[in-house]
Amino acid sequence: MKKLNKQLLKMVLLSTVLLVWGIGCNVVDIDDRPDPNNSELQNIIENPSRADISTLVSGTEAGLRTELRIYHINMGMIGREMYRFLAAEPRNTGDLLGKGNAQLDAGSFYTTRTWASFYRVIRNANITIQAATTLNDGGVYSGEELNGTLGYARTMKAYQYLMALTQTNENGIRQQLEDDIFNAGELLSKEAAYQLIADLLDEAATNLTNAGSAFPFNLSSGFDGLNTPATFREFNRGLRARVEVYRPSPDWNAVLTNYLPESFIDETEDLGFGAYHIFSTATNDLLNQVFADPQAGSGDSWVAHNSWVEDAEAGDLRVDQKVQLRDEPAALDDLSSDYGLFVYQSQTAPMPILRNAELLLIRAEALAQRNNAGDLDAAEDDLNIIRNAAGLGNFSRGVTGGQIEVIDEMLNQRRYELFFEGHRWVDMRRYDRLNELPIDRPDDNVWVSFPIPENENIN
Repeated sequence: MKKLNKQLLKMVLLSTVLLVWGIGCNVVDIDDRPDPNNSELQNIIENPSRADISTLVSGTEAGLRTELRIYHINMGMIGREMYRFLAAEPRNTGDLLGKGNAQLDAGSFYTTRTWASFYRVIRNANITIQAATTLNDGGVYSGEELNGTLGYARTMKAYQYLMALTQTNENGIRQQLEDDIFNAGELLSKEAAYQLIADLLDEAATNLTNAGSAFPFNLSSGFDGLNTPATFREFNRGLRARVEVYRPSPDWNAVLTNYLPESFIDETEDLGFGAYHIFSTATNDLLNQVFADPQAGSGDSWVAHNSWVEDAEAGDLRVDQKVQLRDEPAALDDLSSDYGLFVYQSQTAPMPILRNAELLLIRAEALAQRNNAGDLDAAEDDLNIIRNAAGLGNFSRGVTGGQIEVIDEMLNQRRYELFFEGHRWVDMRRYDRLNELPIDRPDDNVWVSFPIPENENIN
């Protein structure tokens, strides 16, 4: 098996030893970090303390945010939700949009940095698992405390594997073994990768069921309301529902009867309730990296794709909530937009990991798809919760309308409700509708997947 490269090993040490919530280190500038193949890392694994587990958990949660900027540019641009205009970085409007003869590069930052970020968190979670097991073996951790830690770490691992897989798609992902942080596991196919993620979430759910009433560590305010083993399990089950609908052949009945009922889905709850990445102005902490002035100059701006506004239903409140009409259009590389991106309206605005609105939309999808005929009336009920919150009237099928019409409306509501949250490209791909995404230059292309980073693509 392939040894981890030196860069990734440095990242392991950073996230496991030095990253503390709110008192973090610069997770990009890592060249001066010592090689972690030393006694300090070994001591954390073999002689951990309770404080070490808390630091590991904080480092895991902090690490989730590291390359969200690049990830959301990747997902948003290929999904034609937005453009990142940056004159100094032509690969945004070139490679990501398939301009001319451009191809996605297995060695470029948009491929390697997101991948490295996901796998740093995965390895951090694995170290947490090893350290917690050591504490349990030594009688320091109770069985409930061990289960709580395992349930948390495995859920975070599954989430990061899923983030990687949303980019690489049929190219698959690499498994990282829980008991061996220094050697990479095998490269998995798309089908095997989804199974790995599903199994991890199910195993974590069992751990959380047996974890007692409290974790032996604290989670950030991004998990308010979901920060006990029982409520974090609801987050886990919501992720499991997402994984199932993303799979090539979803088990719609399982989504409706097994996963969603055990999640935090609630038609009477705020659509925004859920788990979030949080940011702050504290020294060495991260700010929201996708916040920008919606009126910024063309050469360094974040803008919405005009079609998102033009295709919106009249009266949709989400348009004014998520974009801002620019005083002057932004233009770069033969592309233009009249609307500044304003989904995240401050440098400390939280970014959703999973929220109630998505769960309701997942339920609407599963209801429409179940048994190939679906429960269309119930699906409409969930869609109308989303529509009504956006200031729109109820959706009603035409006289001859059926399943396809409801699925179209479900995808449309996902487009507007989950705008710039990383779903549009995935949604259009899983319904074989990538050809429906707008092409603004005649030679542009819509990619189906990212390559595996070139230094990982070893059989």
